[in-house]
Amino acid sequence: MKNNSFEEIGNIIRKAEKILLFPHINMDGDTLGSCAALCKALRNLGKECYILIEDHIPANLAFLDRGYCTSDQNIVEKPDLSICIDCGDADRFIRRKEKFQQSPITICIDHHGTTEFYCDYNYVDSKAAATGELIFKLLRAMDLPLDREMGGAIFAAITTDTGNFQYSNTSKETHEITAALYDTGIDSNEISVELYENNRIEKLLIKNRALNTLTTVCDGQGVIAYVTQEMLTETGALMDETEGVVEELRSISNVEVAAFLKEAEADKIKVSMRSKYKVNVADIAYSLGGGGHERAAGFTLYCSLTEAFDMITEKMTDSLGKL
Repeated sequence: MKNNSFEEIGNIIRKAEKILLFPHINMDGDTLGSCAALCKALRNLGKECYILIEDHIPANLAFLDRGYCTSDQNIVEKPDLSICIDCGDADRFIRRKEKFQQSPITICIDHHGTTEFYCDYNYVDSKAAATGELIFKLLRAMDLPLDREMGGAIFAAITTDTGNFQYSNTSKETHEITAALYDTGIDSNEISVELYENNRIEKLLIKNRALNTLTTVCDGQGVIAYVTQEMLTETGALMDETEGVVEELRSISNVEVAAFLKEAEADKIKVSMRSKYKVNVADIAYSLGGGGHERAAGFTLYCSLTEAFDMITEKMTDSLGKL
């Protein structure tokens, strides 16, 4: 299957009056920033539009929600249109899936290479550094002006998903789109402070505990660390405050691939993987029921932490052994 055009998708959006936007669970800056920008644009058109969520918004992303987010699935009883944003499959919003499917028309806008076309209209571009880039292009195709708030939300989407423009997915076009956002009057420093300098002390405590679990694989080419529910209780931290740990692991000299295991609950382990140059972690994730990008991917294992640790060690050793 091939993508629909932004023009086609824009025409469908213009015809709808009641629209729900669906970010993925464990929201990051890309999914929420993209949703916030699109929600503001659609409200500017006079649409009844909300971002439907099922979990809490991380503290450093709270500034993006200006009355857009709701967990009330009945706030729009019969939506004309449902749009999932930055979601590779419907399991990424499992508790909202039924509501999503109530709409007579569904749209998917995403940038994950493992995304399958599962909506009526789809635009998936794995070359895009962030879904925020695609929202920018959609709004341009619809000839909708971007204001300072929308520009800031898209900037947040792009900067977080590119590791502040450090990751290999960053392209010339990424910088060109970002440059255009400055024309809306954004204050990149103000946004960056909200995103990166707005941490509770509990986040530093849990990061320290997690890094103390570090184990090396294949003479230090791979590293694995984990966090447990007990560690969260002891530090008073929230699970979303472990975001960024896997990037810290990858930043270690000579490390090619890193994995961070999060004990969501007993026998449910969420795994984030990152690589620097050669290992395609999306392949590993896909083989275990997940997905993502070549250098950043994730999946969930339904087993004990010890079993998950052993499984990831085996997968990592196998991948590194092929280099």
